[in-house]
Amino acid sequence: MRIAQVAPLYEPVPPRGYGGTERVVAWLTEELVRQGHEVTLFASGDSLTRAVLIPGCATALRTNPACKDALAHHTLMLEKVRQLRDDFDLIHFHIDYIHFPVSREAALRQITTLHGRLDLPDLPPIYREFSEMPVVSISRNQRGPLPRANWIGNVYHGLPVDLLPFHKGPGEYLAFIGRVSREKRPDRAIEIATRAGMLLKIAAKVDAVDYDYFEGVIRPLLNRPKVEFIGEIGDDAKADFLGNAFASLAPVDWPEPFGLNMIEAMACGTPTIAFGHGSVPEIIEDGVSGIIVHNVDEAVQAVGKIAMMSRRACRDAFEKRFTASRMAADYLAIYEQVVSGGNRVPVAEITDDQILDLLNEDVA
Repeated sequence: MRIAQVAPLYEPVPPRGYGGTERVVAWLTEELVRQGHEVTLFASGDSLTRAVLIPGCATALRTNPACKDALAHHTLMLEKVRQLRDDFDLIHFHIDYIHFPVSREAALRQITTLHGRLDLPDLPPIYREFSEMPVVSISRNQRGPLPRANWIGNVYHGLPVDLLPFHKGPGEYLAFIGRVSREKRPDRAIEIATRAGMLLKIAAKVDAVDYDYFEGVIRPLLNRPKVEFIGEIGDDAKADFLGNAFASLAPVDWPEPFGLNMIEAMACGTPTIAFGHGSVPEIIEDGVSGIIVHNVDEAVQAVGKIAMMSRRACRDAFEKRFTASRMAADYLAIYEQVVSGGNRVPVAEITDDQILDLLNEDVA
């Protein structure tokens, strides 16, 4: 199949450090190429891929001080996609809704994976206007705010099976990886580790939008004796960081759409103690790949239970559910559906009652 992958331009594909969407696009693209498909990747020019790369800009925008208007670069990339549309059997967008007018006008054969939170008040009018656009969720819970969008599938992320090797023995510290932001709650991670009497290592980036939160809330907490702030790390350091941890912490305080950190830890055999918001109950198998909690007290108690868990079973859960090959197979089934004319979701796939159940689970 001739497939175009259209990535955001903020990070290279794959990112050198932190990065969620672009990392998933990289894993999917490389797996599709490995399986023999003809893949074209629209991404920043400093991306590394075995696919045909068509640059949307010279270098990734987040670290390019010359970039003042990211939308301009994405608009130019969309025009390149439009001009080349006949070269592809299907175009897979990962850039939210900004291509919807182009896709409608040019009648593109396409799908869109929505990677972010959807509980923003600005979004419903977009998805009402462009109700025909086929979209894919990354967790069932993510769909809650937009139950009547044209969902044609749900595909959980997956990473290469050999990217993060299994670590047999647990380490002696707790790990927090990702972003320093209010919704990720590194302050909770520090409190959990402090009360459990364990070292906490934080490998996280600080975006400009989160700088005040970091300086005002997190930096004062870094003075505690058992807190070590490492900063942003890439895939080359994740194997040791997560694999040598006793447990990973995901004390999220928002409707997490997916949470790559949970499956990255899972791949290493490291269980995750995660607050049960958003996708967490779909990703973590309680008692197998982690422990789901609802407050700090429960999280502190969970630290004491981690030693009784099997790290091999945790790794097995990853291999069963969250590999790149499984992700690619799921997407290929959707691609075939769309190419054959199936652009709308089967009515029975997910009901309003199921959506309400997912929202109630998140509130509980």
